[in-house]
Amino acid sequence: MELDYKLIGKRIAGRRKQLGLKQNAVEEKAGIGYKYLSSIERGFSIPSTEVIMRLAVALDTTPDEFLVGSARYEDEQWRSVAEQLRGMNEKQLIFANKFLLWLKEQEL
Repeated sequence: MELDYKLIGKRIAGRRKQLGLKQNAVEEKAGIGYKYLSSIERGFSIPSTEVIMRLAVALDTTPDEFLVGSARYEDEQWRSVAEQLRGMNEKQLIFANKFLLWLKEQEL
């Protein structure tokens, strides 16, 4: 499956506008650089998994909404995990991502 980054950017912009937020407020909340969100929303920059996660938390949704166009709002387990990720620094997020990738491969 190939990702359409222009469409992802439109979905991010749509969610931001739905919440009535300015780009700079979302950038600050997500901890990303000035004007980076504008570049993502226009499809000029390709956001990392970490940035997608940060934007999902900042915009109170799941990464699914940006990547595939549907969100899982009812999933309280996801919200709990997202809240844990919110307070992590960059190194912790990298480690968490690697752990989640490993965990996904496990048969539990």
